[in-house]
Amino acid sequence: MGPMIRAASLRGFVPLVRELGGDADALLTRFGIPREPLESDEGLVSITAHDRMLDAAAEQLACPDLGLRLAERQDLSVLGPLAVAIESSATVAEALDCASRFMFVHSPALNIDVAPDPRGRRGVVAVTYRKDLRESVYSPQAMELGLGLFHRVASLLLGGLTGLRSVELPHAPVSPVRRYVDFFGRDVRFGAATGALCVERHLLDEHFVSADEAIRRIALDHLTLDFRAPGNTVATKVRLALAETLGTVPPRLDNVARLLRTHPRTLQRRLAEEGTSFEALLGGVRREAAHRWITCTELPLGQVAALTGFAEQSSLAHAVRRWYGVSPRELRRAGGT
Repeated sequence: MGPMIRAASLRGFVPLVRELGGDADALLTRFGIPREPLESDEGLVSITAHDRMLDAAAEQLACPDLGLRLAERQDLSVLGPLAVAIESSATVAEALDCASRFMFVHSPALNIDVAPDPRGRRGVVAVTYRKDLRESVYSPQAMELGLGLFHRVASLLLGGLTGLRSVELPHAPVSPVRRYVDFFGRDVRFGAATGALCVERHLLDEHFVSADEAIRRIALDHLTLDFRAPGNTVATKVRLALAETLGTVPPRLDNVARLLRTHPRTLQRRLAEEGTSFEALLGGVRREAAHRWITCTELPLGQVAALTGFAEQSSLAHAVRRWYGVSPRELRRAGGT
């Protein structure tokens, strides 16, 4: 199974779809997302299914700004236990450090960081929001939801975001540009290397009125003791090794064990202790890669087979039919939805 995301990320999705005249339950069923986790916010769902559903819903409902609309319905509390630590931080910089360290609690595929301004402007830094594309496919709607929520939370905590200089989106506009400008209140640039809010550096020193050091310490202790960083799990290391080498090195247990400098039997045992297996992880990585190459490119299917570690195109076809119930060509025609 690939990386997950807290079901709270879909808060507001069901009523929004209904308001737009759609069938939310049909969409959830179509992408294999159970309804139960959405009722409590605390469950986990596949981030790939989550993101693909947002893109499909936007197209099906003729609502290109669906991600931004969903962001307008959410607040910091969708981050669950991480929200308490962020809200009780003293400054923006402290809150960002906390988000960077513990974003994996919301989803291990997502990352927040501070980087140099991509435009080279003096006194400006980029607060980046990105998804690990080795783990899951890119989604314009999910990026707009995440960056839109990020902007909304910052504005609420600071009583406005006057230091915002520009917003960076990796994809081309899927809504009229005016919609982005109205939402973010600043210049929006498309085709960026990474999603980001570019802000004046002094904004990082701004203080939160909600700061409470005692509560922050309790929240950080809870995050540190009760949640394990995914980078420390063997399963994560194996999945990333497979994603990075798929199509170049035979996806065998002994090859991955060599990369991780461990014995194959030791690797098998440690994966079993984490409740998974090499075969299960390989299947998940292949499935994600095959879906990405089939639906997001026009590469010949023989080449897709090679890129996903299959010796023959027929093996890819059998796997795709097992995963999705259709042939690779049918999956490509349907756009993966």
